[in-house]
Amino acid sequence: MAFFLFLFLLSSNLHVAFSAHCTTTTATKTFQKCTTLPTQQASIAWTFHPHNATLDLVFFGTFISPSGWVGWGINPSSPEMTGTRALIAFPDPNSGQIVLLPYILDPTVKLQKNPLLSRPLDIHLLSSSATLYGGKMATVHNGATIQIYATFKLVPNKTKINHVWNRGLYVQGYSPTIHPTTSNDLSSIATIDVLSGSATAQHDNIKTLKTVHGIINAISWGLILPIGAVTARYLRHIQALGPAWFYAHAGMQLFAFFLGTVGFAIGIRLGELSPGVEYGLHRKLGFAAFCLGALQTLALLFRPKTTNKFRKYWKSYHHFVGYSCVVLGVVNVFQGFEVMGAGRSYAKLGYCLGLSTLLGVCIALEVNSWVIFCRKSKEEKLRREGLIGGSDKGSGIHS
Repeated sequence: MAFFLFLFLLSSNLHVAFSAHCTTTTATKTFQKCTTLPTQQASIAWTFHPHNATLDLVFFGTFISPSGWVGWGINPSSPEMTGTRALIAFPDPNSGQIVLLPYILDPTVKLQKNPLLSRPLDIHLLSSSATLYGGKMATVHNGATIQIYATFKLVPNKTKINHVWNRGLYVQGYSPTIHPTTSNDLSSIATIDVLSGSATAQHDNIKTLKTVHGIINAISWGLILPIGAVTARYLRHIQALGPAWFYAHAGMQLFAFFLGTVGFAIGIRLGELSPGVEYGLHRKLGFAAFCLGALQTLALLFRPKTTNKFRKYWKSYHHFVGYSCVVLGVVNVFQGFEVMGAGRSYAKLGYCLGLSTLLGVCIALEVNSWVIFCRKSKEEKLRREGLIGGSDKGSGIHS
């Protein structure tokens, strides 16, 4: 089951990675090079003229709302949103025609202290325009493709350009509102050498770590840990197994915790590599599940013997903390799918199928346990009333 989950996660990530493509040809221009950008199915094409350090390019993006916006820009100093000189396209509030306006994303924009207002760029922008795919008769809708053309005069001998792009849902007047804050939207940055064509996505390592983090935690906290709990609940009553159920339970839970610790550590590292990116609920649930898992592991060191009077208190604590850890782990796996933007992915479908199978097995075993319990209770009642002999164990009835 864990293996199939891994395949679902891997295939979904490969699908995202290869779903977009780039082209060097538009209806009005042909460019020399192109590259696919790592997020939002965006791409760019360009022609660089070394003799005068002029960059001619087009950005391909898509709208996510009929009243939304699509923006692209360059950051002259660093690969981040703050400081970007952007060109943002959106439908004119009055005419409905596409307009393209320049904006400078200073720190106040990130803090949302003031609305984003258009102002001239302080870089050598020679020309710019925007066109909807489909020509003048095209209209803005969810998924509509926009082409943003720009010609820049670059600094001599500086061919590595920090590209920043994004898209949002609404425009208030002529002020684009904040874009969504999913991991993909916050990772829309890439550095491209326009001379050689080599691209360096600033968050390639982060995306790989996110994938590994998701796979490890879905398998450990989301599958192995619940299976270990099911093992203890339903197999310990089978006398033929002897203590084997305990070793299976302890082994699976320890393996799940140590594997989950690796995933937890990767999550901490992801937080360090993503300043300004916060997933409050996912983070809190992760810390809570890890702390409960650590308490459960430490509880093994203080496990009283069966004859100890504190054994019943330890069992109550063990059950409460254990089931709480399982519930938090499963809930946080679903929260993780939302954080990764995989809320409707095949990966989530695969996990749901695995979890549903486990839940179905639990229901069947629970029903079976209650049937056995009720049968034994009835036999015990008959035995107390003298209707069944103690040595017959329910196999015969006295006359």
